[in-house]
Amino acid sequence: MDGFFYFVKKEALHILRDRRTMLIVLLMPVVQVLLFGFAISTEVNEISFFAVAPNRTEAVRQQIERMNANSYFTFKGYIDQPDIDPVLRSGRAAAVVVFANDYDRLVERAASGALDEAAVQFVLDASNPNNAGTSQGYLQQAFLPGGPAAAGMAPAVRILYNPQMKSSYNFVPGIMGLIFILICAMMTSVSIVREKESGTMEVLLVSPVRPIWIISAKMIPYFLLSCLALVIILLLARYVLGVPMSGSVAGLVGLSLLYLLLSLALGLFISTVAHTQVVAILISGMLLMLPVIMLSGMLFPVENMPGVLQALSCIVPARWYIEAVRKLMIGGQSFPAVWQESCILLAMTVLLVGVALKKFNDKLE
Repeated sequence: MDGFFYFVKKEALHILRDRRTMLIVLLMPVVQVLLFGFAISTEVNEISFFAVAPNRTEAVRQQIERMNANSYFTFKGYIDQPDIDPVLRSGRAAAVVVFANDYDRLVERAASGALDEAAVQFVLDASNPNNAGTSQGYLQQAFLPGGPAAAGMAPAVRILYNPQMKSSYNFVPGIMGLIFILICAMMTSVSIVREKESGTMEVLLVSPVRPIWIISAKMIPYFLLSCLALVIILLLARYVLGVPMSGSVAGLVGLSLLYLLLSLALGLFISTVAHTQVVAILISGMLLMLPVIMLSGMLFPVENMPGVLQALSCIVPARWYIEAVRKLMIGGQSFPAVWQESCILLAMTVLLVGVALKKFNDKLE
């Protein structure tokens, strides 16, 4: 056992002396969390709009003033009907609000439950469908108080867990799934392959320490670094981005540790397939990073994917981890609520550890 701890110490010192590795491992979580939390956002924070109002009555002016007072809207002025297309094509505004000629009468009819035509029309720039959809939702909400919806024509809307629709609530779980894959799987596989490529692995294997303990000693420092990255991400998410953690924090940490073990097993498996560091990085990037980004639900909802891709996403470990983290961190649920995701991740971990160790022993023989 003394030899095992010696190997752990040796690998830890090797990582600590490699400033580039330490910079990547410790700085990358901070940069990505802050980048996706502040700089990269799917939120539409400012909707500039023009208004077309043939009759600029007091009701029309009050509605525009109410919208302009909202931090999400910026009123650019009044235009005529023929100017709608040039304004949107030039990018001077994201939307045009067209009031009907008899807007006041239609609002009164809506209040009496006899609305037979639209009092307001929204003309949107849909060159970016995501922004157009968000703008439409904001505009509809802006006309709820005191408008045609006052007659009960519009349903009541209640948004749970993320009422402000902040994109950081969605990105943080995805970043956690991506970061741990990169640190554990990619860095571990490159570390082991580097030993094989330089010929030092054979020297280590002839030592009195069993091969399984040598491999474990190389993984433990990366596991500890990943635990440090987990703490950094959780602190940044809670105190910098304001992401709530109303669920089981102990369950979140326990699930993350299981995901770290799974990522380490993936790294070990890659090291048995790759013969050079370049190949290990390519395999890690193509087989791990891209599926995590595209198929895990980090950026795109799994439910909106074709059936084939939905089935393929079931074998991506990050999908189950990100779903579970969202339930625990954002949804405020307890650990029993993610028992299915936990069982899937545990089964994947056991399977990967078994396959990786078998292939590694076959390589030795």
